[in-house]
Amino acid sequence: MSSAMLELILEATLDTLYMVAISGVISALVGIPLGVLLYVTRPGQVLAQPALNGALGIITNIGRSIPFIILMVAIIPFTRMLVGTSIGTNAAAVPLTIAAIPFIARLVEGALNEINPGLVEAAQSMGATPWQIILKVLLPEARGGIFTALTVTIVTLVSYSAMAGAVGGGGLGDLGIRYGYNRFNPTIMLITVAILVVMVQGFQSLGDYLVRKSDHK
Repeated sequence: MSSAMLELILEATLDTLYMVAISGVISALVGIPLGVLLYVTRPGQVLAQPALNGALGIITNIGRSIPFIILMVAIIPFTRMLVGTSIGTNAAAVPLTIAAIPFIARLVEGALNEINPGLVEAAQSMGATPWQIILKVLLPEARGGIFTALTVTIVTLVSYSAMAGAVGGGGLGDLGIRYGYNRFNPTIMLITVAILVVMVQGFQSLGDYLVRKSDHK
């Protein structure tokens, strides 16, 4: 294999990591608070707002219902307005982030569902405010579940980034299609798949480690 091809593989790998990192960080910063809000605004919870909860639930469900490839094409005008182009890694990071936000929000909400309601009731009986309950009870107790949610999201973003590459997003998906599929080079396809598998294994192992470290039960 030529040095030029090795450089292309390295560049594509870094592009994929860049897309996953950018979209992962932004979706976590938005998705985790959204998941908490979905939980605490339910009827009977510490910040019960049924109307707000219903609206957030509908928006989140709509976001999760749209297949990524359709979402990527549908928001091209928004992507172009935001980053100035509809192709490349920066452009691909926009739909990746939008797709990941509702995904991680529901996973975080699910993690909060696992918390013993008695802990919240005990905090309320001691006069804790809703925000104190969120910061000192809900988030610490759900920490392991949140790390699991982040891990699942990152792994999903790796596969989404490969899909984005197939339609001009750059990264390993683009490399596999252009140099593997279109040029009938199965070696490049196998290398692309192998790198993606290693990425997923690495992120999953890191996530499992963080979950174990955060488990205080």
